This record gives sequence, C-alpha cells and structure tokens, in this order.
Amino acid sequence: QVQLVESGGGLVQAGGSLRLSCAASGRTFSYAIGWFRQTPGKEREFVAVVNWSGSSTLYEDSVKGRFTISRDNAKDTVYLQMNRLKPQDTAVYYCAADFTNGLATNPSAMDYWGKGTLVTVSS
Repeated sequence: QVQLVESGGGLVQAGGSLRLSCAASGRTFSYAIGWFRQTPGKEREFVAVVNWSGSSTLYEDSVKGRFTISRDNAKDTVYLQMNRLKPQDTAVYYCAADFTNGLATNPSAMDYWGKGTLVTVSS
C-alpha cells in the first residue's frame, strides 16, 4: 500500500498561483497519481493525472493551460502547479494512487487517497 499526504493549499486571490504537493510513502513504484477536487454537495471530480514515468498526462478541460502536473520519483512527490486561479477552482484537492499505472479519470479507479488540502480562491 501507499500513504499519500497533500500540502500546499491555502488562500489566494484570483489570478494567483499555488503549488500543491503529494508526498508518497510505503510502496513507491509503478503507480499513476491523480489529482481530484471536491466542493460541498458535489461529486469528487478529476483534475489531472500523471503516469509513473511522467511521460503521459491528462487534464480536465477547465484546467488545461493553467495547471501542470509533474512528478519527482527521487523525492516520491507529485506536484500540481496551479496558475491563473479562479474562484471556481476553490475546493478540497486530493491526490490518489492508481496501481494499474493508467491514466484513470474516474475516482472509483483509484486505489489509495490522501486526506486533502483546501484551496480557496477569492475574487
């Protein structure tokens, strides 16, 4: 199994930037990492995913061109660089591991989850 801990959330003004980190421990090889987000009363939604090697990524349409997912396997960490943030990006952001190393976008496909970090974007 793998343990995931998110960090880097906070309060930022619209147009600003944040970088989220997802630190992994335990099994630290051959899995994809996805970022998802959730607001109260809504389903958890896909944001971005990266495979183990970092060679393949996918993004949800509304974040394309603004968010970048990357990973540093030497540090067992995956990053989500978020630029030009909008109030509608406000959510709790979660990272999750997929041991099939696929580019899954469905939360039900993920094997392990972190506890989340809150991102608040003020207008």
